[in-house]
Amino acid sequence: MSTTIQARLDKPSQRALAQLVKQIGWSHSRAVREGLLILAACRLGNGQRSVIGQGQFDSGIRDLGSNKKHLESFGR
Repeated sequence: MSTTIQARLDKPSQRALAQLVKQIGWSHSRAVREGLLILAACRLGNGQRSVIGQGQFDSGIRDLGSNKKHLESFGR
């Protein structure tokens, strides 16, 4: 199931890879694999964007988001 790839790295990328390998102690291949996984987790997601915690809390005030009276001193 292993796939081999070749990549051309510019000087800054070579330096970054060398620093990661030295600091973390991983192989070049593992550093690249982990980087791909992190990038995929950040960029791909599940395609849906939402506010973290949305719908998780109930203030008990039904018109909290639409009634300006509730926001008069907010942020002061």
